[in-house]
Amino acid sequence: MGDSYPVTKEGYEALKSTLHEMKTVERPKVIQAIAEARAHGDLSENAEYAAAKEKQAILESRIQDYENRVAISQVIDPATIREDRVVFGATVTVLDLDTEQEKTYKIVGDHEGDLKIGKISIQSPLARVMIGRRVGDVFDFQTANGLKELEITKLIYK
Repeated sequence: MGDSYPVTKEGYEALKSTLHEMKTVERPKVIQAIAEARAHGDLSENAEYAAAKEKQAILESRIQDYENRVAISQVIDPATIREDRVVFGATVTVLDLDTEQEKTYKIVGDHEGDLKIGKISIQSPLARVMIGRRVGDVFDFQTANGLKELEITKLIYK
């Protein structure tokens, strides 16, 4: 990861919440599972113990990853942005010029992206194509269904 990790306020809170859950709920469960497996005797042939230790290693790695993300997070509040261009945190409405269908996306941090609720990662191909563009700009975007001609029709920072 780089020096900073752009994230919305909601994304930052979700990061912290997940980290807290891993430390206070998941970690004690794994420790308990290790203790129970250890009580079953010979550790050299104890599959339960090996599985619990592997689960612990994976969890500790995830905790470290989330701690690093929280440490380098740069919370960006879209409401404070006064731009007329697409930037991180913007909510962008695009019109498919072929189908006349509009879709709205919010550009968020990497781990926040969830297309089902209209949030796309700043690293996604669509976000990368839209960054720096203005309302009224028309651009081509390659999708699995072919090339789409899209127009930015609305830009909100909230």
